[in-house]
Amino acid sequence: MRILVTGGAGFIGSHLCERFLKNGCDVLCMDNLLTGDRANLSPFLGSARFKFVEHDVSKPVALDDGIDWILHFASPASPADYARLPIQTLKVGALGTHNMLGLAKAHGAKFLLASTSEVYGDPLVTPQKEEYWGNVNPIGPRGVYDEAKRFAEAITMAYHRVHGLDTRIVRIFNTYGPRMKLSDGRLIPNMLVQHLRNEPLTVFGDGKQTRSFCYVEDLVDGIVRLMDARHSDPVNIGNPEERTILDFVAVLRDVVGRPLPVTHKPLPQDDPKCRCPDISKARTLLGWSPRIPLKDGLHLTLNDFKSRL
Repeated sequence: MRILVTGGAGFIGSHLCERFLKNGCDVLCMDNLLTGDRANLSPFLGSARFKFVEHDVSKPVALDDGIDWILHFASPASPADYARLPIQTLKVGALGTHNMLGLAKAHGAKFLLASTSEVYGDPLVTPQKEEYWGNVNPIGPRGVYDEAKRFAEAITMAYHRVHGLDTRIVRIFNTYGPRMKLSDGRLIPNMLVQHLRNEPLTVFGDGKQTRSFCYVEDLVDGIVRLMDARHSDPVNIGNPEERTILDFVAVLRDVVGRPLPVTHKPLPQDDPKCRCPDISKARTLLGWSPRIPLKDGLHLTLNDFKSRL
């Protein structure tokens, strides 16, 4: 089988490339390296079954060889990146998704859209079920990412309904693990880097807002299972164990075995107060739930960060 992963030099994309290569597939990785990193591909750049193409998927692309699956992960994903690259974020969510859907249609390929829990915005219900339509500020600083992904979901479903394209939509909740950018800007990389530099940990607001943290290996397993299932509606993949930010700090203290001082800063605009997936659908349809405890995942991630800092 031949698989195209857009955004394949990114954090999650590179782990998907690795999994598919281990499964014996041929993998085509497409990335413009705007937020991805060629170093993420170094473990398998020498493989005869792996090919890297530097290309911006917001621009048209044609492939001569056949493609069986397309997994569309190209997009800035951290608030720091999409604040810096707002127009590129909107373009890859709209034009990039349109281009990849057209490519899937031309090749008769199965298509998966990497969507996000951010389509729920600052949710008024918790945990978030797939049927919840969200509470998004379309013109706020986070709107460029939230609305790009909401549009991407809409056009994916349009191609499914109009053209009969075999599509999947995964709504990814907070994911962490090796190969995250040190400058990612999200909670776990921020705090791990601050710990390694002996700096106080930054907590925004009072620290009582909640998140749920899924290790990347668990996420990839859920995505592969979704590709093998027959279900076109969105599916949440994430860890349903909800924690406050202050709870997370306490877990990290246990992992590193020393006190970690904290400084508080104002909460960013439109920052969600709660984030927790309802994964009933993933459990029922895919037989999936996360397996790796937060402490174990943090140990693995911390070791990776130490090696790169």
